[in-house]
Amino acid sequence: MDSDEAKAALGVENNSDSQVAASGAFWESYNDLGVTVIYAPGMLLVAVAIDAMDGPLVRFGDVELIARVPSEVRADLTALAHREGAEVGVNWSGDPEVAAWGLSMGAAQAWELSAEGFVQRTDRVISESLLVAPELADDPYGNEVVAHWRQNMCEQPANLGSWPITAEQDRQRWEWTPLERVGPLRFGMGPQQVAAALGGELPAARNGHFPHYWYCKNGPWSLNEDRFDEAGLTAHYWYREGHPTLGAVTVHGRTGPQIAFDGIDLIGHTVTTIDATLIQRAENDEFGLVYGCSGNLGPDGTNMFVRATRAGDTVVSEARFCAAAWEDHG
Repeated sequence: MDSDEAKAALGVENNSDSQVAASGAFWESYNDLGVTVIYAPGMLLVAVAIDAMDGPLVRFGDVELIARVPSEVRADLTALAHREGAEVGVNWSGDPEVAAWGLSMGAAQAWELSAEGFVQRTDRVISESLLVAPELADDPYGNEVVAHWRQNMCEQPANLGSWPITAEQDRQRWEWTPLERVGPLRFGMGPQQVAAALGGELPAARNGHFPHYWYCKNGPWSLNEDRFDEAGLTAHYWYREGHPTLGAVTVHGRTGPQIAFDGIDLIGHTVTTIDATLIQRAENDEFGLVYGCSGNLGPDGTNMFVRATRAGDTVVSEARFCAAAWEDHG
């Protein structure tokens, strides 16, 4: 199929979001349908991503793929593959992938309506899926066409299918001064200073971009972030003075140090419990609340947002601490 044929099949005229790469590959997202359609150069359909929350229910054989508990989907797919003689692998996110079927599973945090009718996040994750053509099936996320669609996701560390969580007593406890510093890290540090402050730890991974990275790779490469697995955090950089300086720190929920706000431990706990505590304290006029672009809550004036990270079929809390002028976009 080409783009026009895909739109006709979906019964839509326009997409909600799209992007074209220099190679001619591109993708179109239809947010109302919960579907993203990915095309190789030549406008040929090669992959379809189904969203966990908004996408249509998809069945393969006798297995429902979408909006289910991920471990249950894994068990059902493994049983089906055993019956059909197919091999089940593990993709970058730790979810099942079956090359023979062009199927790669994933998961996303579930949201629901509160008793008052407001949309709120839960402590669960539910399944989503990427369905690809045969030429992409052996390594869907390693293919440039899919990587162009999910660049940020592909920079995340590979998961082997387990989500170990550091015990509370084994975590360091850091102090935090809003808008100034997080533990030993001070906003405005350069990358070498950040590494030195973390005891000389080298980044496990670096993420950056070229100018107009979605279209070409000409020009200087700019550092976006360093991930430090031993410390359990990611350092995010900006270029306010022409060189990278620390603008935000994400403390990882499963492995990072413990940090508190006004007596509330923020890291590695139940997200809904922290949300409820923040909301209750705000209703008591102890502080105001703001929402980040992904629906993450944070106390007004701190530029800190409580985030969620996956831990198998559930999520645990993590937090992003930002400098005063940092605009967090997820």
